[in-house]
Amino acid sequence: MCGNEVILEEQAYTMSVQIGVGLIGFGMAGEFFHAPFISNVKGFLLRKIRTTNPENIQKAVKEYPRVEIVATSNSIFEDDDIQLVVIVSSNTSHFELAKKALESGKNVVVDKPFTVTTAEADELIVLAQEKNLVLSVYQNRRFSSDFRTLQYVVEKNLVGKVVELEIYYDRFRPQLKQNAWREENLPGSGILYDLGAHLIDEALVLFGRPKFVWADLAIQRQGAQVIDYFEITFIYASGLRVKLGAGMLKAQSRPHYILNGETGCYVKNSMDIQENDLKAGKRPSNTLDWGKEPTSMYGKLTYRQDGILKEMPIPSVAGDYTAYYQNIYDTLQKKTALKVQPEEARNVIRIIETAMESDNLRKEIEIKYS
Repeated sequence: MCGNEVILEEQAYTMSVQIGVGLIGFGMAGEFFHAPFISNVKGFLLRKIRTTNPENIQKAVKEYPRVEIVATSNSIFEDDDIQLVVIVSSNTSHFELAKKALESGKNVVVDKPFTVTTAEADELIVLAQEKNLVLSVYQNRRFSSDFRTLQYVVEKNLVGKVVELEIYYDRFRPQLKQNAWREENLPGSGILYDLGAHLIDEALVLFGRPKFVWADLAIQRQGAQVIDYFEITFIYASGLRVKLGAGMLKAQSRPHYILNGETGCYVKNSMDIQENDLKAGKRPSNTLDWGKEPTSMYGKLTYRQDGILKEMPIPSVAGDYTAYYQNIYDTLQKKTALKVQPEEARNVIRIIETAMESDNLRKEIEIKYS
C-alpha cells in the first residue's frame, strides 16, 4: 500500500469514528460543565447547541463559532449527523427531552438529576434498552480531584475500617437568584435534587446502597420557595453511617469531607478547582496540569503510630471532567463499559424520594430500590 493510500485510509478511519453531538441548553451548566469537555474529546464533534437566550447565544457563538445555534430541540433530534444528545435543561424537562431523543434513535446524556421521579427514570431505562442505545447521567463529580482522592484514601485503607463519612457542600447565597427555575416551586427544584444528587452519588460509589435514610429538609432563606437546606444520614447494614449536608446560608463552610476509621481520620476542607478555573476563562484544552490542586489544598490524614497521633498531607489526585465524556465516547465505540449507569442514577432519585418521605414523617425510612 502506497503512502497516499495509507493517509486516505487513516482519514477514512478518523471520519468513521467521529460522533456528532447536539447540546440542549447553554446556561451555566452547558457553558462550563459540558461544552468544554465534549470538545476536549477527540472523536466528538459538537454540531449544534440549542439555546434561545440572547446572552447565551452570544457566548456560544464566540466560543464555538463553527457550531450551529438552533432554537428548537427537534432540529437536533432530526439531524442524522448527530448521534449523541446531551440534555442540560431544567430538571422538569429532562424526562420529556430524553424520551424524545431516545425515540429519535439518539444516544443520550442527561445532566443530573436524572429525572424527577423513579418512575420516569425506569421508563427511560427500559426505552434505551429496547432501542439498544447508550443512556447515562452526568455525575461529573466522580471525576473531581477531591472525590478521586477520597476514593484513594478508602481503597488504600488509610484510615482502617471506615465507620463514618461526612460530606458537606456549603454555600453562602442569602439572596435569591432572580428568574432562575431552580428557585421556583417546581418538581425537582431545590438543592436536594441539585447538590444532593452529587453527594448521594458519591456515597453510593464508595459504599453501595444504604439500607435506611433519615432526613431533615428545610427552607431557610427569606422568600425562598424550595428546599435550600438538608441534612441526611445513611445507615448501612454494617453499621456504617454516612452524613450528607448542604445549605445556602453557610458563611463559614464546613470541611468538605470528614472520613473516620478505626485507625485514623482524613479531612479535606476545599473542593475541586475545575469550576473556578472554568469561570475564570480557563479550559481543559489549553491549560497545563488541568485539575491539579496546589499543595495548600491537600487534605490531611491523622493517624496513630507508636501510641502517638501524627498528621500528614495526602497529595490530591488530579481531576478532569473530560474523563466522563471520554468514557461515553469509548462506550459508543464498544471499547469499554459505561462508568455511570442509568440504574445508579435511578437509585439516587429513589433515595431523594425516600429522604422527602423521611422528612415528612419525621422518622428513619427503609429504602425500597425496586
